[in-house]
Amino acid sequence: MYLKSMEHLVGKEQFSKTKTIVEKFGARGGAGETLQKKLLERREMTTNWIYDYWLQDMYLTNRVALPVNSNPAMVFPKQAFRDRKDALRFAAHLVTGVLEYKSLIDTQALAVDYARGQLAGTPLCMRQYSRMFTYYRRPGHTADTQIESPAAAAASEPEHIIVACKNQFFVLDIVSNLKRLNEMDILSQLEKIVSMAERSQDSLPPFGLFTSDGRKEWAQARDELIKDPTNRASLALMESCVCVVCLDEPTKLEPSDTNRALLLLHGGGRDMNGGNRWYDKSMQYVVGMDGVCGVLCEHSPFEGIVMVQSSEYLLKYMTRSPSKMARSLSVTDLSPPRRLPWKSNPHIQALLSGSSDRLQRLVANLDMDGYNFKFYGKEFIKKQRMSPDAYIQVALQLAFYRCNGRLVSTYESASIRRFQEGRVDNIRSATPEALAFVKSMTDEKPALSDSERMKRLRDAIKAQTDYTIAAITGMAIDNHLLGLREMAKELKMEQPDIFSDETYRASNQFILSTSQVSTVMEMFCCYGPVVPNGYGACYNPQANHIVFCVSSFRESTETCSAVFTKALEQGLLEIRDLCHRSGAAAAAAAYNYIVCTASGT
Repeated sequence: MYLKSMEHLVGKEQFSKTKTIVEKFGARGGAGETLQKKLLERREMTTNWIYDYWLQDMYLTNRVALPVNSNPAMVFPKQAFRDRKDALRFAAHLVTGVLEYKSLIDTQALAVDYARGQLAGTPLCMRQYSRMFTYYRRPGHTADTQIESPAAAAASEPEHIIVACKNQFFVLDIVSNLKRLNEMDILSQLEKIVSMAERSQDSLPPFGLFTSDGRKEWAQARDELIKDPTNRASLALMESCVCVVCLDEPTKLEPSDTNRALLLLHGGGRDMNGGNRWYDKSMQYVVGMDGVCGVLCEHSPFEGIVMVQSSEYLLKYMTRSPSKMARSLSVTDLSPPRRLPWKSNPHIQALLSGSSDRLQRLVANLDMDGYNFKFYGKEFIKKQRMSPDAYIQVALQLAFYRCNGRLVSTYESASIRRFQEGRVDNIRSATPEALAFVKSMTDEKPALSDSERMKRLRDAIKAQTDYTIAAITGMAIDNHLLGLREMAKELKMEQPDIFSDETYRASNQFILSTSQVSTVMEMFCCYGPVVPNGYGACYNPQANHIVFCVSSFRESTETCSAVFTKALEQGLLEIRDLCHRSGAAAAAAAYNYIVCTASGT
């Protein structure tokens, strides 16, 4: 499978070298056989043999900054707040919904997820949900660490959320007198926080900017911070909070899909709300005073489906459950929120300035294009008896080929939650069949008939669908190769040639990183590219339209998000027209057959 997935993506000479290396690795008595045996032993001793290897490789050893590079965001519908009070009411209602959802998780009352799409109906592992409000990613010099707080705090240690406002951080206890705060209580506390944040004389440096930096840089800054007991205590409160609620200041940006996506991902930098974040926390809910709202997630504890399911629960809760603002007797008894104190010095201030500058460069570098393809959606695709996901993946390959004249290693996340503790494997969408189809629509178009192009389209979609089924049932190659590679390290073996080979390096450079994040409610997901010269392409197929969020980096001369979405639109329209023509030709042929049969000719 590895050879087939890479043969058409590397040169003939390089592939010949790779084929020899792979055959040696897989030969009887070779390194592959030894590592496979050890991997089978590991399977018997662990709940999920790949989980720890995968988590370290995908997230915890990755040294890039979390915003844009790692943390995805879900952009909620634009809210029309009348004033600040209205925005705070929305935030209080949202926090109440979050606490209701957390209660469902804590009591294991959350309904079990079942697979949708391919092989629908299989129950899925729910472990990821339990990490939503209890995990925190602590930076390290060579690898980060996941910190887990208790799922339900004891009465002596009240649960709390952190509220960010004007780059300041406040502790809001959500339990008082052994009772959880109601919505009116929460609103009252939020109003106090806003008043406290507006006292500029009490303002502290925007320490949230540290969490936007590269993981090594943030780890070094954290070492300086924790020398002071005040900072240690504040960090402990950040690490143990249920979630962060970011009350963002209004910006002057047009609230387009693109701008709202950018503001969710990085806050607009230090001059806007970039410091009003704490990127290490798993769940950050953003409520902008100008109506830009959504949720930003630290990705290491769970996949996008958790973000989707919880977000849809929240939006439905806020739509169907009326705001409960009846005044409570407990309001006057509440302890006031507390500003998180920080101690700084010239060295810490210099480190913070460096973090701020690097965030600005990241903000300036990100090229985002939120694009709504309105010509058709998944209903049309289903009428062609094709998988909407596979169809869109083939269209993405066509768009990339049209822009670059080649295909590249492509990542599409495939959920493996059919297995206990399952996360994801990779669907390698740049198949030989996809290449044959995109060539039929570009280089070879004049020489081929519609029927031949249609055959290649169906072949490409079948190959994509087959690979998807293999991936979700645990039969893809990326996790397996990763397991073999990490086992070699664990055994302190000399690295097998297969893993130092140029083809393997290219196979893991995902220049096109894609994901289907479909929703029922009106919202969309976005994230950045995973390599400097790549694209991030998230899509949300709806009945009669498809929402895309395409990202790239401006510093790359090889990419441009607007150019890619234009090529994507062109390809989607061409594929539709091909389906129409083929359908019409098939109908005409059937009609002629009936007429000829009836007339006896």
